[in-house]
Amino acid sequence: MSGPRHEHEFEPVPGLPERLPEAERMLWQGAPDAGWVARKVFHLPLVAAYFAALLAWQGLAARHDGTAWREVGLGLATGGGLALLALALLGLLAWLSARTTLYTLTDRRVVMRVGIVLTVTYNLPLRCIDEADVHPLGAGHGDLALALRPGARIAYLHLWPHARPWHLRRTQPMLRCLPRVDEVAALLARAWSAANAEAAAAAAQATAHATAHATTHATAPASAPPAAHPTATPPHAVAVPAKPGHVRRPALPTLVAGR
Repeated sequence: MSGPRHEHEFEPVPGLPERLPEAERMLWQGAPDAGWVARKVFHLPLVAAYFAALLAWQGLAARHDGTAWREVGLGLATGGGLALLALALLGLLAWLSARTTLYTLTDRRVVMRVGIVLTVTYNLPLRCIDEADVHPLGAGHGDLALALRPGARIAYLHLWPHARPWHLRRTQPMLRCLPRVDEVAALLARAWSAANAEAAAAAAQATAHATAHATTHATAPASAPPAAHPTATPPHAVAVPAKPGHVRRPALPTLVAGR
């Protein structure tokens, strides 16, 4: 007998639309914490406080107008029931958002599988990420925002709620409400540095080869000064601070986005 079926059974690997190449390694995989999604993404406590204030104002206004206690109680019960229904729907939405989301970090990319009704997978090569910002929420949880290099854009509404709030012009994908976010940020920084270092070395080698080829076949006049040889900028080490901060991609030669 086959096991239970689920909505992502088509995935060859959980969270990934296809199997990883042999040369690529998975470093981490995780999902948002549903409780923190309800609190920090859908702002459930603030919405509950808003409804409580409305109900209190309704009761005080009714008593000020001389409404009988029985009628005041009925009105508050009706309003309270509707408020509880709205809060329950928000909580369900937060739970579904966390349940259907899976983030994956490999030594080449960040993969975000998101979507409650329609599942979408975003593939973000590490060499397309300019910087990563950690936003602590408390108790070891936090958000991890990824600033993409110019030209790499994703629509804000397509990403929400997995997008950095209020960054509409230049959307930043955000890994939301991660447990042990500092450890994930450290893994991302190491993988990001290694990916950019490999790209810089490949670009430097290609530049040196092209320069040598051009020098071999070019014939310059005797009085002409020697041609200047371009030098590739060496990669810089990147470290993630222990406290909240960010890591920025160093100045590198022109890169070609990998997988």
